[in-house]
Amino acid sequence: MIAAAQALLAPSLSLPPTARAQRHFCSETARIAVGCLHTELILYPKPGLVSLVDNGSHTDMNAATFMRSMFALRHYFARICRAGIDDAPFAVLRQLGIEAEARMLRATGGVNTHRGAIFSLGLLCAAIGRARAQDIALSADALRAIMLIRWGDALARHTSADGAQSHGLLVAGLHAAGGAREEGALGLPSVFEVGLPAMRRTLAAGRSMQLARIDALFALMAHVSDTNVLYRGGAEGALTVRRQAANFRAMGGTAHPRWRAYALECHRVLVARKLSPGGAADLLAATCLVHAAVSGGLP
Repeated sequence: MIAAAQALLAPSLSLPPTARAQRHFCSETARIAVGCLHTELILYPKPGLVSLVDNGSHTDMNAATFMRSMFALRHYFARICRAGIDDAPFAVLRQLGIEAEARMLRATGGVNTHRGAIFSLGLLCAAIGRARAQDIALSADALRAIMLIRWGDALARHTSADGAQSHGLLVAGLHAAGGAREEGALGLPSVFEVGLPAMRRTLAAGRSMQLARIDALFALMAHVSDTNVLYRGGAEGALTVRRQAANFRAMGGTAHPRWRAYALECHRVLVARKLSPGGAADLLAATCLVHAAVSGGLP
């Protein structure tokens, strides 16, 4: 996989951009990353998840909690993009993520709103910065190749900073689920092989970006071994989420005239069982970031 990835990355022959241009690029990347988190928040219907309409399966967070978290993370995405430009090792990216998580928890009063997004969107921002420094045209294949070549080995060895086990790590070990660490080590396959293709199929069919995001979310829900769901509902809860999402996709997703009614019913089922596919939501935001980056959303 690494050899194939290297073939995508042609060496740069141009002069490096000015410091001012780099700062602007990192700021724009951060703005878009935060915008993708906001896009995920306001999407609805969104089974079991917090939105502007309701709190989903959560009693400890609401839309305002997510907004405070996003505000706290805005500088992180610019810093990690700059780290990518500077060809920083994974240890530097990891430290930036740890600091960002601490800011998030201070902003939310200890509530984990965006831990998965800090990891996945942060890694993508670093890859976007690296592509900028090497004058590589932004494409989905190029971004994934950069992650695998530059940080893949370190990601494969990635462990928590202090040896403590997060809920995600504990659940991943119990249920043999890969979780965010395995996603990162493989170059975010759920984003590039599941979420992004689903989004593009809907757009190619002439439906709106909002519907494309819904279809991408349900595709991710049907595919991802979501440690958020496993922690709340165990294997049975995870099966419920995958079945609900698979049924939505089998009926044609948002192409079906009654898609909204089914999505709302799925929302009610997950809320009744206190299930929340937060991992899929984080990967949806990452999918939106890749789509924005490769569609000309960055200068």
